[in-house]
Amino acid sequence: MTTTSKHLSVPHPDLRDWQRHALTILACAVTTLITTPLIGLLDLANIVMLFLLTVLLVSVTLGLKPALLAAFLSVGLFDFFFVPPRFTFVVNDGQYLVTFAVMLVVAIITGRLAGGLRRQADDSAAEERHARALSEMARELSGALTLEQVMEITRSFLHRLAHARGDILLYDKGGALLPNTATGSPTLTIEPRLATIAYEQGKPVECSLLVDSGYAALYLPLKAPMRVRGVIAVAPEENTPEALHAQRARLETMASLVAIAVERIHYVDVAQRTQVQMVSERLRSSILSAVSHDLRTPLTALVGLADSLVVSKPPLGDAARESAEAIREQAERLSGLVGNLLDMARLHAGDVTLHKEWQPVEEVIGSSIKLLGRALAEHPVRVTLADNLPLVEFDSVLIERVFCNLLENAAKYSPPGSAIEIGVITRSDLMEITVSDRGPGFLRVGDAALFDMFVRGETESAKPGVGLGLAICRAIIEAHDGSIAAANRPQGGASVSFTLPLGEPPVIEEEPLPGGEGDAS
Repeated sequence: MTTTSKHLSVPHPDLRDWQRHALTILACAVTTLITTPLIGLLDLANIVMLFLLTVLLVSVTLGLKPALLAAFLSVGLFDFFFVPPRFTFVVNDGQYLVTFAVMLVVAIITGRLAGGLRRQADDSAAEERHARALSEMARELSGALTLEQVMEITRSFLHRLAHARGDILLYDKGGALLPNTATGSPTLTIEPRLATIAYEQGKPVECSLLVDSGYAALYLPLKAPMRVRGVIAVAPEENTPEALHAQRARLETMASLVAIAVERIHYVDVAQRTQVQMVSERLRSSILSAVSHDLRTPLTALVGLADSLVVSKPPLGDAARESAEAIREQAERLSGLVGNLLDMARLHAGDVTLHKEWQPVEEVIGSSIKLLGRALAEHPVRVTLADNLPLVEFDSVLIERVFCNLLENAAKYSPPGSAIEIGVITRSDLMEITVSDRGPGFLRVGDAALFDMFVRGETESAKPGVGLGLAICRAIIEAHDGSIAAANRPQGGASVSFTLPLGEPPVIEEEPLPGGEGDAS
């Protein structure tokens, strides 16, 4: 084991107290054996120095208590073996009493000073060892790729440095703070209330009374830069809560390192999922674009041929005419689906350029209703407009597509004869347009996935469609810096509302009358 001073020999940390005391007695005995033949060759003052040197060495190598024992033994051995009369504790010369007192005081002071220096060296060595362990842990955590690796590194650190056990607690899908199953089977019994307090307050919670009952006694929040990611539950291996309290600062540092690693793994997973989704969306858009583009030409030809059959001379029979009209209707529907696919591919690829103009929204509403004349034949459309509607800047072709999709959906899911309502109001700096129907409503109100591609309000439905209408509407509205949402009406039916920013419409100046104001003709 390394120390901060190369001139001090730190004893092995596994030596017990009786072993240190035995070595102290042995050192004093060896000093006595070495100095006994020197009687007559050295003055007693020099022999005293040798005993003081023994006390110093004992205090440096074995600690303070062995040094005090060596001080008393040295005085006793010096009196018994060297001070006349020898081999007795009787002292004829009173001056030796002063020698004994000075020797004992010097030995005690020297032992305490040397013992304190050794204790400082031990503390410095322990701090160095802990700092090195934290540094190694940080390096290992920086390379961890899974929560299992993080938990393995954490448990190894707790065992080696704190003689403790630990578990990482994370929130599961049910909202409970529990040991994460990805980190292996839990090794501790958890007190959920203490773990929740540590998580919510972001501060360590310690309860030493739980140690004897087998519960985790210390709960450290995983405070990452963004938020608290979970809790580390810690329990001492030998049911000694004092050990945890002494290591509190180091354990909090360890928790900070673990929190950063957990947050990094979380965002790595998020980035990987996002990248996979982006690649999937790009591939799907490419396939849709290629397929829909190749299908558009034969579908257009199919619609034209069906129209030719309907108006052919001589006229077809009733059965053949109905078949031709059915072919035309289905071809037009399929052509609309292919058009939606192509529009969705272009919108996702970002190839659509908005051609915005300041214009009244009621004109686009009227053109959309007229365009869907056949689809809206069984549904009267009621339009309610607020007074003094301002001009709005938008791409009329794309907004018309939004109205067509919403009206077509409303007609598709509403019973025959029921009305479809369109309402337009202004609030703050937005214009809000709502399309409502009298159908069964949405099954998943408030679910943002309702506006995703290939997602339908009803998973299994006899109604034709592939789930692109609302996705196209959202893409167009968001391109106009607006928002769109779906809801169910209290009186029954569904409603889809979207907003468009009002902005500042241009001021239209009136042209002067011919001849000017003063023309009296």
